[in-house]
Amino acid sequence: MLLLVLLLGFSPSLQGQPQLQEDLDPDLAEFDLDIAPRRVPRQVKTILLKENKPHIQELSIKTTIISRYAFTAVYCSMLNRHVAAAEGIFQFQVPAGAYISNFTMIIGGRVYQSEVRPKERRVKHGKGRPKSGESSNTSSEPEVEVFRTAASIPGRNRAIFLLMYEELLQRRLGSYEHVTSLRPLQLVSRLSLEVSIIDHAPIVDLEVLPLRNGRSAAKSEAPITTAIKNEKNVWKITFSPSIIQQAKISTTGLLGDFVIRYDVQRETGIGDIQVLNGHFVHYFAPKDLPVVPKNVVFVIDTSASMMGKKMRQTKDALLTILRDLRPADHFNFISFSNKIKVWQPNRLVPVTPLNVRDAKKFIYTLLPNGGTNIDGAIQTGSSLLRDYLSDPDGSLNGVSLIIFLTDGRSTIGETQSTSILGNTRSAVQEKFCIFTIGIGNDVDYRLLERMALENCGMMRRIREEADASAMLRGFYNEIGTPLLSDIRINYTENSVRYVTQNLFTNYFNGSEIIVAGKLTNQSAESLHVQVTASNNDRVITLETDVPLRRLQTETERHVKAATAAVAAGAKVLGSGVMQGLGGPLGSVAEDFVERVWGFLSVKDGLRSRLRSQTSKEREEHIQQATNLSLAYHFLTPLTNMVVEKPEVLADGTMAAAPTIRPAADEASSPANELPADTDDDQPLKLDGKPRGQISPLSNKIGKGERRPDKKSITISKTSADGDPHFVVDFPLSKLTVCFNINGEPGHVLRLVSDHRYSGVTVNGKLIGAPAPPGSHKQQRTYFSTITIVADRPRRAYIEVTPKKVILDGGDRMVLPCHSTVAVDSDVLSVAVSAGSNVTVTVGGNISFVILLHQYRNPAPYQRDHLGFYISNSAGLSHRCHGLLGQFLHQEVGVAQLPAQGDANPSAFLKVKDRSVPVVRKSRRIYSGKQNVDCWFARNNAEKLIDGRYEDYVTSHMFDTGERPHGTNRA
Repeated sequence: MLLLVLLLGFSPSLQGQPQLQEDLDPDLAEFDLDIAPRRVPRQVKTILLKENKPHIQELSIKTTIISRYAFTAVYCSMLNRHVAAAEGIFQFQVPAGAYISNFTMIIGGRVYQSEVRPKERRVKHGKGRPKSGESSNTSSEPEVEVFRTAASIPGRNRAIFLLMYEELLQRRLGSYEHVTSLRPLQLVSRLSLEVSIIDHAPIVDLEVLPLRNGRSAAKSEAPITTAIKNEKNVWKITFSPSIIQQAKISTTGLLGDFVIRYDVQRETGIGDIQVLNGHFVHYFAPKDLPVVPKNVVFVIDTSASMMGKKMRQTKDALLTILRDLRPADHFNFISFSNKIKVWQPNRLVPVTPLNVRDAKKFIYTLLPNGGTNIDGAIQTGSSLLRDYLSDPDGSLNGVSLIIFLTDGRSTIGETQSTSILGNTRSAVQEKFCIFTIGIGNDVDYRLLERMALENCGMMRRIREEADASAMLRGFYNEIGTPLLSDIRINYTENSVRYVTQNLFTNYFNGSEIIVAGKLTNQSAESLHVQVTASNNDRVITLETDVPLRRLQTETERHVKAATAAVAAGAKVLGSGVMQGLGGPLGSVAEDFVERVWGFLSVKDGLRSRLRSQTSKEREEHIQQATNLSLAYHFLTPLTNMVVEKPEVLADGTMAAAPTIRPAADEASSPANELPADTDDDQPLKLDGKPRGQISPLSNKIGKGERRPDKKSITISKTSADGDPHFVVDFPLSKLTVCFNINGEPGHVLRLVSDHRYSGVTVNGKLIGAPAPPGSHKQQRTYFSTITIVADRPRRAYIEVTPKKVILDGGDRMVLPCHSTVAVDSDVLSVAVSAGSNVTVTVGGNISFVILLHQYRNPAPYQRDHLGFYISNSAGLSHRCHGLLGQFLHQEVGVAQLPAQGDANPSAFLKVKDRSVPVVRKSRRIYSGKQNVDCWFARNNAEKLIDGRYEDYVTSHMFDTGERPHGTNRA
């Protein structure tokens, strides 16, 4: 392996030099400190000299985060200063959501490479009892965070430990958080950390938090020696405290967590898609959406074990959460122990000052006592929420959920986990989600995790020593602001395969949805992406064609930047071995999109395994997840990581290298292990299928899938476009009339006015631009903004600019014009065709089309602007007015007057008993795609329109007031 070559090649102290030189300073020289020994304080010197266990000479941690996927390499050099062999313990905390992908030891010049193997499956005996010596208490196994291994180090020798792990950062509360544990359990001679962050989008709001170690930080700034650099959106954060600076933080080596928090700048629309080597990853995190109301039932454990700190912190959190509920939310509280108490029986109540006050009283009166009836509490909460949703007066468009909190196991009523889960599924009926929270070390976390996964929720664990109040508030903040529900992300049929989860029940503000998959045809030019979702009473559809080749080129450029950053940083950071890590980290980064797909696919398989209802289905998911884990060398709950133990003789020297690798159950031991399944009936058998042989989800646009119609848009000639040039079509008279309006920049013109009857008003705002060379005009004007206001059945409006569409029907939604988007509601519906046009429909019988005129490289006299076209006016009344609206239900005629003398024949337009002189002209409409022959009325449409130009100038964009107009009778 490349990694081993680098390890051996860059560390001369490991090859042919197993013994330390005898002429080293017997005091501190052998510790290889990064400062002069004479500058070491006496207290630190005493601590070092009293160490009996091997000393860590170097601990170097290097992380590269490319598009939110983090690769971390940990290098630890450990010295045994004594003559006799000693046990060296390498221990490192790995994030719970990460997967270890490599572990290597080098001791006495020999390399011990880890190997990932399928985990042995335990078989049930008798009536499901575990074999003798096995614990039946498997559901309370802690989350695996500590990687720990021990090895004998020969006397006066060194050992190298190298650990690599990968994780996909999760966005929570609007930011990503990367955490590196710095807990070497002793003072380290040379400690260094480097994190490089490279992203497709600009990185924003980057900050390094104070070391997180369970104690309240005395200072709010970043840890001492922290350096942050940014060059062309490649951010580099380093932390390298000397041994003296470490001692000021902690003399026991428990420095804490080094936390980096950041976000990326996003454009509205379909999201960010990256393509590399036949794989893609799709990041979707919409913003500027109205908050969807919640229907939430809090189910709180008040058994005796909640006494003291747990109950106090839970009450504090609930009181804070009460203040954060929104006026449109509905809620209730249930407490449970031996007995189940419902605060407001048979209903959910709205958030009012009176209800909040009464809820606070209920919270204050919670007293822990008795046992734990989990099944009864879930049944009561589910029944309460289910009945509310079935009530015609219930808030059906909101997001409904139960937040369930407990610190123990079920001791009252139903106590079997399988029965509780079955009862929960029957009670929920897929009508709402359950989010579970476990506090402390005596919780059935397997039960809570499965309960959440089977019912579209999440599980959060709060450790015994943690600040439960802060973590409860944080968890609620994550799920307290739902923006979308029923999200489906689809890709063109037959263009993708093996796509990870693409159906999501809810999207919460500040989070992110990530989908990855394989491309069927790597040479394809584009990929059609469609996102459909609900926002309260609206259906939102986003779709676009993404250019695959351009995205491939962009992703390759960012990978190149990441590889260069790794290589450059390695030259500065740590020892020669650490410098060599640039190669493997860089090579892994080159396939990061595929590894994101593998990472997510394993996660999906493990979740599906827990949700499985039949043994056959469960076996299939276990098989798929195991194959992928082996293919990507991931340590998962289905695999073990095995490494040989070096043998050290009694005299402290290394034994001769074995010629045959020992069996796993004899001379080897797991370097680390994740919780195993205990309820499997058959041992696992691999079928040798290649990686990626997993059943794809239903995520393709094909038969049975809803997709917005791609029909050509029907637009009438009646319009205001360009300078602006007005065109009015009279189909009954078989005539087309045109005129110009020479308005002033900043004026708002009334285009359609039918507020009193159909409730519709359309206004357009003018923007100025210099006239082009050779023009007879001093300036030109265009429509920069158009608003459509509807007052039936309730007030709503749409504001359109060349860049965005704002839809407000009581809550505000911002849609981009560069993406294809559709939003349906009972008042106004809008469909955006990316970069082309916006169609607005009112009540089903009124529709307008707004053309988007945008310039990539505009000349000084060009401005992005809009064109307004009336597509369907059937719902507008005969009393409709405005510059265009006044002609919608009129009939006109043209009279030709004979020529007199040498003059040409003249023509007059008969409209509303007025005679308007007109001439024949030709106009281009639909962005110049069609020519229209029309009768042109000169002089700013004098006599053609009712009244004067000034009568159509309104005070603001949302003005719907009726205005008097003259008759202009001839």
